[in-house]
Amino acid sequence: MIHDSYVLTASSVATMCLDSAEPYGLMPEAAIVVEDGMIVWVGSQTHLPNRFAGHAKHHFGTQLITPALIDCHTHVVYGGNRAAEFEMRLNGASYEEVARSGGGIVSTVRATRSASEADLLADALQRIDAMIAEGVALVEIKSGYGLDQETELKMLRVARRIATLRPIRVQTSFLGAHAIPPNYSGQPDAYIDEICIPTLHRAHAEGLVDAVDGFCEGIAFSPDQIARVFDAAKMLGLPIKLHAEQLSNLGGAKLAASRDALSADHLEYLDEEGVREMAQSGTVAVLLPGAFYTLRETQKPPVALLRQHGVKLAVATDCNPGSSPISSPLLSMNMACTLFQLTPEEALAGVTRNAAVALGLSDTGTIAIGQRADFAIWNVKHPAELSYRIGFNSLEKRIYGGNFD
Repeated sequence: MIHDSYVLTASSVATMCLDSAEPYGLMPEAAIVVEDGMIVWVGSQTHLPNRFAGHAKHHFGTQLITPALIDCHTHVVYGGNRAAEFEMRLNGASYEEVARSGGGIVSTVRATRSASEADLLADALQRIDAMIAEGVALVEIKSGYGLDQETELKMLRVARRIATLRPIRVQTSFLGAHAIPPNYSGQPDAYIDEICIPTLHRAHAEGLVDAVDGFCEGIAFSPDQIARVFDAAKMLGLPIKLHAEQLSNLGGAKLAASRDALSADHLEYLDEEGVREMAQSGTVAVLLPGAFYTLRETQKPPVALLRQHGVKLAVATDCNPGSSPISSPLLSMNMACTLFQLTPEEALAGVTRNAAVALGLSDTGTIAIGQRADFAIWNVKHPAELSYRIGFNSLEKRIYGGNFD
C-alpha cells in the first residue's frame, strides 16, 4: 500500500530526538505527516495544521511508533555455518584456539569461496527477512569472508543485490583486513599489499564500497597494518571503522579515533585513553552483546566510562556464522541491557539515532522533519518493552520510505 501523502497517528511516538526534554523523545497522542517518503511535520494531534486535512489518515490508536531500526554491524553474507565450532567452544576451546586450529573465520572463508553468488544471496535473504520482520529498514553488510579478490567482490555484489530485492537500505563495508588466509600464513604485510589493498581499489571502482573496516587483533592485524588499509581508504575518500579491543587491547580504537573513524566496534578491552580519543573524534562505540554472549566472554565494554566521556553508544547484532549467529536486533537490545547494563532508552537509541551516526548517515534514525519516513509500529504501550521482552516480536507494521509493508 503506497500513499504519496498521509498522516499517521498513535497513542505515542518515540521520536528519539536529542532536543526533546522527554525520555525517548516521547510524544503522547502524536501525529506524523509524510509526503513523498519524507517527514514534513511531527506534533500533537490537536495541533495538526489545517493544510494537512486532506491527507489520508492511518490511525494506530493504542500503539507506539518509533524510527525503523538500524543494524549497523553485520556479516550477513557468508557461506556455510559453524555449528561444529559452537560445540567445540562448549567443550572448552576458546575463540582464539578455534581460530588457530583452522576454524573460525578461515573455515567460513572456505565455505564462502566455494558458494555460488546465487547461494550466498539466497541464504543472506533469509537473515535479512528476519531483520525486516523486526522493524529493520537499514543494515550494514561487510565483506571479509573471501580474503581473495574474486570472493570479496562476490560478497559485496551480493550485498548490493539485497537492496534491489528487499525494501531495505544496505550500506556496505569492505573488510578485506579480516583475517590472514592460509596461503599467506605468517605474511600479513604481504597479504595487505598484494590482496587487500588492490581488492579495495577494484571494489571502489565498481561502486561496491561505502566504508572500510578491519579487524585489529592478535589473531588478525596489527595497528600498523590496519593503518595502511586506512591510508588506502583515505586516498579513495572512504570513511573507516574498526573491530577493536575485542580480545585484547592493541590500541585499535585509538588508531580509529585518530583517523576520525565513524565507529569502533566490540571494545571489551578498551581503556580510558581510548575512550577519551573516541570522545574527541566523535567516533561511535558499537556494542555487540551477541558476540560477548556467544563467546562466553567475561570482560565487558567500559560502558560507564563511555557514558562519562559522552561517547555515543550504538548496538548491533554482529550477525555472523561464528561468534554471533544472531539476526534479532530486539534480542541484541535485551542483551545490551542485561549484559552491559545499558538502559532501555540507550538500547533503543543504539539501534536508531546512534546507529545512523555510526554509518555516517543524517537522514534517518529519528522522527523529525526532513528525515526519511522509515517507521516501526509496535504493539506496546512504552518503548522500554522493546528491550524488556526476550524472544518476542511485538512489531505490528513497518513503513519503509513512506511505503507500508
